[in-house]
Amino acid sequence: MNKGIRAREVRVIGSDGEQIGIIPTEEALRIAGDEALDLVEVSPDAKPPVCKIMDYGKFKYEQTKKKQEAKRKQKSTQIKEIKVRPKTNDHDLETKVRHIEKFIGKNDKVKVTLVFRGREFMLKEQANIVLEKMVTMTEAFAQVEQHPKYEGRVITMLLGPK
Repeated sequence: MNKGIRAREVRVIGSDGEQIGIIPTEEALRIAGDEALDLVEVSPDAKPPVCKIMDYGKFKYEQTKKKQEAKRKQKSTQIKEIKVRPKTNDHDLETKVRHIEKFIGKNDKVKVTLVFRGREFMLKEQANIVLEKMVTMTEAFAQVEQHPKYEGRVITMLLGPK
């Protein structure tokens, strides 16, 4: 692979990692060809450029494997949504809390959305009571990451794992 190599002489590192030295480019290509490997330019800005004798296909394969492994180790969190109303019953809240516990157990965040419909907008105190109940019922396994925020006819609150 001599596409990027333009210098007359290059510093060559062998396939075993040992430095061969500064040799003409043609000789470096011949050495790489004798070993059935590629001559890869590692540092083009150096004087003279540094090249390494290696199996380029294997090198690229190992790089993609490392990227995949790093991607696999990343943690991903999703935001799940639970909707409630100001007149939501206690039993229904317990069911919602069980769902929240399941989501938090999977390391997801939960957005609790309280929606007002029609004249329910007058029941802001009752809505605050419902949200406070949710917080107290989930305090064993969740914490409030974003306190209740009013956005028109909707109040949102974000819960995350402790």
